[in-house]
Amino acid sequence: MSEKIVPSVMGAETMSARDEILSSLLNSPIDRRELLRQLGVYLLPMELKRFLFFDSLYRQFISVPGVIVEFGCRWGQNLSILQNLRSIYEPYNYRRHILGFDTFSGLKGVGPKDGMHEMAVDGAYGITAGYESHLERVLALKETQSPVAEVKKFELIKGDAVETFSKYLSEHPEMLVSFAYFDMDPYKPTLECLRLLKPRMTKGSIVGFDQLNFPPFPGETMAFQEAVGANQVRLQRNAYCHMESFFFVE
Repeated sequence: MSEKIVPSVMGAETMSARDEILSSLLNSPIDRRELLRQLGVYLLPMELKRFLFFDSLYRQFISVPGVIVEFGCRWGQNLSILQNLRSIYEPYNYRRHILGFDTFSGLKGVGPKDGMHEMAVDGAYGITAGYESHLERVLALKETQSPVAEVKKFELIKGDAVETFSKYLSEHPEMLVSFAYFDMDPYKPTLECLRLLKPRMTKGSIVGFDQLNFPPFPGETMAFQEAVGANQVRLQRNAYCHMESFFFVE
C-alpha cells in the first residue's frame, strides 16, 4: 500500500534496517545545502519503484487532455511525484492541473465490505493535524522550480471525497480527466467516486488502483467490480508493480 505499512507485513530485521536508514538521513553528514539534491542516497528500492511506476503511466497519457486526480493522497508523495513528472515531460502545459482529494484525517466510510483487518476502521492512517497546510506550501514552493511558476497548477481538496468531488465537478463542467489514481481503500467512497469519474474520461485516459486483489482491504476491489467490472477492461500491471494496477479507457 502506498506510503502505508500494514502491521506484521514486514519482519523485525527489515524494520530495524529502515529505522537505521531513517536515522542516517536525519543525522546525515551531508552538507545541508546539498542534502535536498542527495536524497537518492537514502531512497529505498520500493519507493524508487513507485517513482518508476508513475513515470511509466505518465508517459502514456501525455497526449490525452485533462487533469490528474488522486483520491486518497495522505502525505502527498504521489502528488509530488506527479508534479515532478509534469515539470519534466510537459513543463509549459499549465492546463494539466493536479488535484488531490483526501479527508486529511484518515480513512472515512469504512463498512462491512472493507474486511476485518485491524486497520480497516475510520481514522486509520491519519496524519499530523494541519498537515495539508504544510503540503500545500511544499507543493507551491516546488512549482517555483519549473516554468510558468506564476500559475498555480495543483489543488488540495479536503473532506469526504464523495461530497467534494461531486461539488468540484459541478463547479467545473469543462473538466476532463486524463489520469485518476485511487488509494482511498474503503468500498463506498471508491465506488461513488468511480461512478462520478466515468463521464469525465475519454478513450486513452488511465485509471489506476493502489490495492486491487488485496485480501486485507477487499473494498477497493469490490467497488471496482461494481462500478467497472473486471471482465469489461484489460486490467494491467507492469514491472514496477506488486499491487498497483491500471487500465486504459477504450
